[in-house]
Amino acid sequence: MRSHIQTMNAKTWLLVIVLSVIWGGSFFFFKILLVELPPLTIVMARVMIASLALVAYLRLSGQSLPKDSRVWRAFFTLALMNNVVPFTLIVWSEIHITSGLAAVLNATVPVFSVILAHFFANEPLRPNRVAGILLSLLGVVILIGPSALRGLNLTSLAQIAVLFSAFLYSCAALYAQRFKAMQISPVVVSAGQLMAASVIMLPLGLLVDRPWTFAHAPSLVTWSALLGLALLSTAVAYVMYFRILAVAGATNSVLVTFLIPVSALLLGTLVLKERLAALDFVGILVIFVGLVILDGRVFQMFRRRGEEGQPISSA
Repeated sequence: MRSHIQTMNAKTWLLVIVLSVIWGGSFFFFKILLVELPPLTIVMARVMIASLALVAYLRLSGQSLPKDSRVWRAFFTLALMNNVVPFTLIVWSEIHITSGLAAVLNATVPVFSVILAHFFANEPLRPNRVAGILLSLLGVVILIGPSALRGLNLTSLAQIAVLFSAFLYSCAALYAQRFKAMQISPVVVSAGQLMAASVIMLPLGLLVDRPWTFAHAPSLVTWSALLGLALLSTAVAYVMYFRILAVAGATNSVLVTFLIPVSALLLGTLVLKERLAALDFVGILVIFVGLVILDGRVFQMFRRRGEEGQPISSA
């Protein structure tokens, strides 16, 4: 059986970089939101606002959501794997572990994806892909700081929760490829997934957090952060993500996980005037070298040049 590892062109790499900036910026929104709102309320509002925005966009653009029950079962399955369970587990885990350790554990998404894609998506474990992903993961550890691993203890439920979330994200990337075969556009997949997540999160958020009992209404700053998280870091981000998934495959689509810490760090430098340490530059360099190795085109270029330079033997 032929393998079908997909490579990314410059346009797709640009989408990955922009998506990493958008998702990296979500950390700023969470810092603001957690001051006034509990985790489940944030997740509930995030998916509901994002789904309403995308449904409105579909209406304005003359598109519509599918009515096939088979497609909606797939939307609900994807919502559980890609939104409801990982969103909730990660927010809960950060009450018990540092955000740095959570980020390192979350960066294992491509590791799971490469393994799963080898067995279920006919994307073989080539040496450059394994080396590139492990090197990029090392870069994330360097970037966030090796001290983040001091609390590593895989008997901790919070840490297992983040790893399980990373595993679910990689499963979701593989599962979502079926929508391409169904000829469903990335915008419709995003809207359907988020609508399904809203149906699940609405009763859960109301039952657990009981937002009508909050002592104070959210401030204007909180509402602004919530809209930013829902519209930019969720609605727009998922349209981009499913576009990358459709053209580049499951493993390539989750490489954004490696770039999110880079984007968050650079945004902190530009917006919050935080200073970069020498180790930060090393981590960023290691991540990008890992991605270059994983992409593989540099090696293909040198291989072609080597073949072109070989002398032609006479018969």
